[in-house]
Amino acid sequence: MTSDPFRLLCLPGDGIGPEVTQAALAVLEAVAPALDRPIDITHELAGGACYEVHGVFLRNETAQQAHEVDAILFGAEGGVGWDNLDIPGGPTARSSLSRLRKELDLFANIRPVRSWPLAIAQTPFRPEVVAEADLLVVRENTSGIYFGEPRGIFDREGEARAIDTQSYTRAEIDRCAHMAFALADKRKGKVTSADKANVMESGVLWRERLEAVHKEYWAHVTLEHLYADACLFDLVCHPGRFDVIVADNLFGDLISDCAAAISGSLGLLPSASLGPLKADGRRAALFEPVHGSAPDIAGRGIANPIAAILSVAMMLQLSFQRSDLAAKIENSVERVLSGTRITPDLGGDASTLDVADNIVADIDGWMSTL
Repeated sequence: MTSDPFRLLCLPGDGIGPEVTQAALAVLEAVAPALDRPIDITHELAGGACYEVHGVFLRNETAQQAHEVDAILFGAEGGVGWDNLDIPGGPTARSSLSRLRKELDLFANIRPVRSWPLAIAQTPFRPEVVAEADLLVVRENTSGIYFGEPRGIFDREGEARAIDTQSYTRAEIDRCAHMAFALADKRKGKVTSADKANVMESGVLWRERLEAVHKEYWAHVTLEHLYADACLFDLVCHPGRFDVIVADNLFGDLISDCAAAISGSLGLLPSASLGPLKADGRRAALFEPVHGSAPDIAGRGIANPIAAILSVAMMLQLSFQRSDLAAKIENSVERVLSGTRITPDLGGDASTLDVADNIVADIDGWMSTL
């Protein structure tokens, strides 16, 4: 091992976040001996858990730590007591996750979606429709309508008017396009860009820039354009036709959540949010399960930990550059999913700890042969 540790900031957050994060860290600990450097983990509060103690969803000190570490492992945030608080300042003031995305410039949110044999029965699809589904959704993560200005609810001559601004620059679109093409280049070589260029000026620029980046840098990758509504229609009818879907913040949000139904449970879906490359070749990175805090089952020990565990696999692939270990973890997950010890969201009665222990046991098996 090198003497320079990999610095990981762990933000378990709210609801089931701490439970699934504990499971994910157990997996990381299981594979740690195969890594070429030690891991230094710092735990901090975020989300409602932080608000209850400090009156903010993310402390400035924690935000500064986020700039200094190699990666962040995030659990979940939100709950009934905090989601509807009247706090000025937009999403970065009301959400630790939004603040981290914006301040770290985590412009590309990457969500892999695949079918899992056991989970197909939990989907609303016929098995033959989703059996071959294996795609990535790349969502622009730091601009667009969620962060545009002006925004707010205003009183105009006694009439309430709500304003949200959809805004994109050429550079913001280009870097997201490059990320999508680079990912597709290592997969099946196809990018589907989703927009609403027929009714939105931002969509016109989005489509123009995807074409320009494609022509100059990635002509060997196939590019197609779909209107976002048509993309959603095709996604539920023919999910196997997609490889990488790229979209702006709003449409990417909708498309990635719709795609989640293909897997059969939000508890199976990991994600990564990546920043631009730095001079030293590293990039800011945050890894988290797609699911929310699920306060209705928090503390009951029945949350599915697999999305958080697969988020660790994405960390190994994208931050440690160990795609081999990431693939082995995915194989362990698939073997455990093929058994009977599964959580209630997949039709079983296993606990969070049961599933995590079974995956760690499988990992220990192949780790002993390395």
